[in-house]
Amino acid sequence: MRTAQIAQTYLNYFKKHDHLVVPSASLISPNPTTLFTIAGMVPFIPYLMGEQTPPSHRMASNQKCVRTLDIEEVGKTTRHGTFFQMLGNFSFGDYFKEEAIHYAYELLTLPVEQGGYGFDPEKLWMTTYTDDEEARAIWRNEGVDPEHIQILGMEDNFWTTGGPGPGGPCSEIYVDRGPEYGKEGGPIADETRYIEIWDLVFENYMVDNVKSKTDLHIAGELKHKNIDTGAGLERLAYLLQGKQNIYETDEVFPVIEAAEKLAGVKYGENADADVKLRVVADHVRSALMIMSDGVRPSNAGRGYVLRRLLRRTIEAMRVLGVMTPVMPELLPVSEAAMEPNYPELATTFHDVSEAAYGEEDAFRRTLTNGIEIFDVAVKHAREQAAGKQDAQPVVSGDAAFTLHDTYGFPIELTLEMAQDQGVKVDEAKFRELMNEQKSRARQDALKKRHNVDLSEYDDFKNKMQAPIEFLGYTDMTSRSRVIGIMQEGVGSVPAVSAPATVEVILDRTPFYAEAGGQLADQGDIVSDDGAVLEVDDVQKPIKDLIVHQCRLVEGTLVVGAEVTAEIDIERRGAIARSHTATHIVHKALREELGPQATQRGSEDAPNRLRFDFQWPKAPTKSLMSAVEARVNDRLRDNLRVSTQEMKFDDAIALGAMHLFGEKYGDVVRVVTIGDDGWSRELCGGTHVDYAGKIGMVNILSEASVGSGVRRVDALVGQSAYDYNAREHALVSQLSDTLNARPDELAERVNTLLAKLKDSDRKLASMYEAQLAASVPQIIQTAKESNAPVVVAAKNVGHFGSFDVLRKTVMDIRNRLGDDKPVVVALAGVNEDDRPMVAVATNEAARKDGIKAGDLVRGASKMLGGGGGGKPDFAQGGGSDATQIDAALEALQREAVKA
Repeated sequence: MRTAQIAQTYLNYFKKHDHLVVPSASLISPNPTTLFTIAGMVPFIPYLMGEQTPPSHRMASNQKCVRTLDIEEVGKTTRHGTFFQMLGNFSFGDYFKEEAIHYAYELLTLPVEQGGYGFDPEKLWMTTYTDDEEARAIWRNEGVDPEHIQILGMEDNFWTTGGPGPGGPCSEIYVDRGPEYGKEGGPIADETRYIEIWDLVFENYMVDNVKSKTDLHIAGELKHKNIDTGAGLERLAYLLQGKQNIYETDEVFPVIEAAEKLAGVKYGENADADVKLRVVADHVRSALMIMSDGVRPSNAGRGYVLRRLLRRTIEAMRVLGVMTPVMPELLPVSEAAMEPNYPELATTFHDVSEAAYGEEDAFRRTLTNGIEIFDVAVKHAREQAAGKQDAQPVVSGDAAFTLHDTYGFPIELTLEMAQDQGVKVDEAKFRELMNEQKSRARQDALKKRHNVDLSEYDDFKNKMQAPIEFLGYTDMTSRSRVIGIMQEGVGSVPAVSAPATVEVILDRTPFYAEAGGQLADQGDIVSDDGAVLEVDDVQKPIKDLIVHQCRLVEGTLVVGAEVTAEIDIERRGAIARSHTATHIVHKALREELGPQATQRGSEDAPNRLRFDFQWPKAPTKSLMSAVEARVNDRLRDNLRVSTQEMKFDDAIALGAMHLFGEKYGDVVRVVTIGDDGWSRELCGGTHVDYAGKIGMVNILSEASVGSGVRRVDALVGQSAYDYNAREHALVSQLSDTLNARPDELAERVNTLLAKLKDSDRKLASMYEAQLAASVPQIIQTAKESNAPVVVAAKNVGHFGSFDVLRKTVMDIRNRLGDDKPVVVALAGVNEDDRPMVAVATNEAARKDGIKAGDLVRGASKMLGGGGGGKPDFAQGGGSDATQIDAALEALQREAVKA
């Protein structure tokens, strides 16, 4: 039975049982928090939640789905795939457990000629929820062997949305593939032998306070109970087609066969090649289906996922030895395999294929330029690791960044190519460089902000029909409408196309505008018609007008567009921790130093804070240590943080602190830390709800920033933990190395430094003595030379200070006189173990055109460095001491040639 027939059999069965069969919804998720439809029930959530009235109380579908969180695992096993299809039947307040179980069992066990799948009932196993005796009784009534009905707990067999809403027990159906696939004992014993094919969810409860799959509260029974089931079409297909896995089914394997022919390999003969072939088969199908729903390759959102799928396909084929375009060969094969299930593919394929082929052409140009750079980086990594025991070759973060920034290589591609070559990549350094680049871009954007004439903002605000609604205290994302677009040098415009730097005004926003020391939110704004904006900054150029400083990277944005605005939640959380920590630092400073230590400014940034306060002199280190200790004591107390709006006078009467020189309205927002009001400040910023969520604060420095004003810089949260971890690791390493307890380290280090200084002095004296002892022999050899140009060259090894080497070269030159051309060249290793060379020429040599500077430049280049100087004396150095002898030989040849 072909996959399309399996799907049609399912839909026909439920249509016969009065279900409204609906076509698959788009892969583009209606949920703004997810890129794609990731489960078969997603389009039905509004009906399951009671938010919308369904067109029928019984419905069924074959839903297209895409999940890409584990994209790197695709191909490595036969269980992972990015595109899949879910067969589902749904009841919204109609039938419940008895009918749902009967429908599933009957469809699975009916003979094929009677409209079923023909599974042997003896091969079917069921799991049920611990307390669901009703479901077990229904299964027994259907004729299922009680030994084939197993019991699992809430973690496995209880479903919720992950938040407040409907939930209920599940019953899962498994097929026994036979003893050759694993041990007996049902799904509890082995989920490789026993494969899940269908999940029945009985939504009969309202749940809330969902903290995890097992930690939730059942608030009561639903008035209208729901059925939500899902059967994996690909799993049904490979079982009914007698195949081993999803990659061998009729919708996927044809692409593997086409790739085999292109690459000249055979699936099943080489494990590494098999992985690449599975990647190709999965990604080509996923790209086809995603593009058929209107997505096109880009650098953001769904478009980036699609681009990554296409590029991984091309790279996999390149590794298999195929250097010519592959999408024109593979995409039509996938379209032919999928069209029986999705006839609409024939209509969209022309546009889809043109876009896919164009993307491949562009990427192949990228590959051509970048692979050479990548290969050089790999070679360098291996050379760096050679000779070092247990050293792993590592491609530098700088090389990975160059590949990304100059040649368009996504870091994921560099990582995969490196893995294929057996080397690693310094991903941490790459991320650091990427963050620096983003920071520069954001700084450039910041420099340009408010270049619109302020009168433009005033005019715009006067025309607004309602004030802008700030949602950011409670919401991290919002559905909003664009009410204004501002462009530098132009002012208000009706529309703008990418690429562009713009200022966007929304009717409602979750983005916090920079104020009170708290940095602005960053994030994304995506319009329903495809415009993608990256929000770099948010400001209030005039009172109550929230302006988003954005880079429009894709599409066209128009005034009136409906958009989804979403802040960077991780950044917001880090800033909120810093802001609450700032309040706590302020209070601790006042406790330790006195009430005169009042705030004069602050900056609350992700994982760090800066706090300026009034104080006439530098606090002692012990005082600052006491402040840090008090702050962390309060964090461990996990004080509650609450906010309240009240009149300004009432807040001041309560003792709320406020920033000197700041203007406040009649109604203010008060942030209180501790139920006893330990800290109370006027503040419009965002905060954590409990101080314990901050984690830790490390005060790094305290210094003067002006007359009577001091500044504290501190790390917060994860940055503080990372700092402590580095400090601890360093102390432990030093303790082990020096064989001393941590409290003995200072004394031990001081003793060693004194010894080292004395040893350096003695060593330098010894090197100087050795160099001086070699001078007579160097002079004697030079005087015995009958060459037209006398070259006194020697590798002197360690020579101590360079000043000694320079004086020695000059001394030898002077002692050899000016009777004939003389070049003196001494090279060796300095106190830092770096190679150095010094060259001197006499007057006769200079008359013959022999210049010390020219000779040094050539020798230094061979040493991996540079140098230069005057015709009579020059010096240089490098990094490769192994080339000293070769450099001196080359210098001699050059001197004689001149």
